[in-house]
Amino acid sequence: MHVVMFGDQHAETLGGAQVSMRLQRRFLEKAGHTVTVVAPAMHGPRARASAPDPSYLDLPSIPITFDREYSMTWPGARTDRRLDAALRRLLDDTGRPPVDVVHVQADFWGAFIGHRFARRHGLPVVHTMHNRVDVGIEATAPFPTLVLRVLNAWQRRALGVKGEAKPVGRDGWAYLRRLANRSDAVTAPSSHFAHRLEAHGAVPQGSASVDVIWNGIDDELLEQALATASAERAPGPPRFVWLGRMSPEKRLLPFLEALAESGVEADVEVIGGGGQLGAARRLVEKLRPRATVTFAGRMPYAETLRRIAAADAVVQTSIGFETQGMTIFEAASLGTPAVVSDPDLAEELGSGFWPVGDGHDADPSLAALADALRAAASDIAAGTPRTPDSTVRERFRQSSRTAAMVAVYERVSA
Repeated sequence: MHVVMFGDQHAETLGGAQVSMRLQRRFLEKAGHTVTVVAPAMHGPRARASAPDPSYLDLPSIPITFDREYSMTWPGARTDRRLDAALRRLLDDTGRPPVDVVHVQADFWGAFIGHRFARRHGLPVVHTMHNRVDVGIEATAPFPTLVLRVLNAWQRRALGVKGEAKPVGRDGWAYLRRLANRSDAVTAPSSHFAHRLEAHGAVPQGSASVDVIWNGIDDELLEQALATASAERAPGPPRFVWLGRMSPEKRLLPFLEALAESGVEADVEVIGGGGQLGAARRLVEKLRPRATVTFAGRMPYAETLRRIAAADAVVQTSIGFETQGMTIFEAASLGTPAVVSDPDLAEELGSGFWPVGDGHDADPSLAALADALRAAASDIAAGTPRTPDSTVRERFRQSSRTAAMVAVYERVSA
């Protein structure tokens, strides 16, 4: 089977969706399938350092961030022609088989380009929803209502929607509905996000359901991390890890405030980077928590897994934003419990966590997070930490996730 994936960003750039696409590609190829990844071309040092790869079809693009890490390709007739010609050359030059299915793993221009391509060639579409558009834009953009109106208008124009049978709205759910309704299957990386999509009508054509397929963890890296992890806990104060993009929706700054308020004596490692790094450093200097806070920066994925395995707990602080919450599933796979702020993620995880608040309703208060940190530190110090669900490890392996996705490909291609 030949699967063509579409992304908003090149798969070799930073980001959770990009990591997932790279992993899916590798395991699909290991299973004997062919994968071509279509995305905007990279710019800057990362582009110069990358080796040519016949599985990547890079579209002409323009950088959209100051560090040139991310770029965009404008959807339209010119891009359609370039894509079709480039794919024909790729098939001729490499002997790849004809395309069987389109897998859209994008939310914006990549989604428009992918759906246009599938429609032109009469191909089935599987669309993986990675992003709660409404929450993401509200957390990161000024005037979010206006941004969503413009985004919906752009979507209607790019997808050729000249008049809708009935108004579907101009909010984030309306945006996802149009993409889902043009797909033959929709997948979501968690049950709670799938239920939200279904409740808002963001379902595939002729269906009322969304397939739940977790994003997974590399089987080999998981085994390596487990093999190098110590069977005994090293002595010392409780060790917490916070990891992710340092942006407002991830709530790093509230975590640092709650950490200071909790008064726990702990070693805290903050892994990742982003726009709030400077503010986070200044906040720690100002509040001077009893805990020792180390900013470790970005690090390779394998090393990140080793740090998670060595920690006593991972701290998850975003609320309502995550569609899966990869870090707590990675932690559970490695036997590390978590402090979980989002009750939806906690329900998906099942066990092995300290909830923030009552565990049923989201509680964004610093007091609730501080209480959860104190409870976790106390249990860890007493040698009675929470125990993750042992089945998560097998259910989270990428090999099992790829098998589930192939079943969806076969269903829509039948």
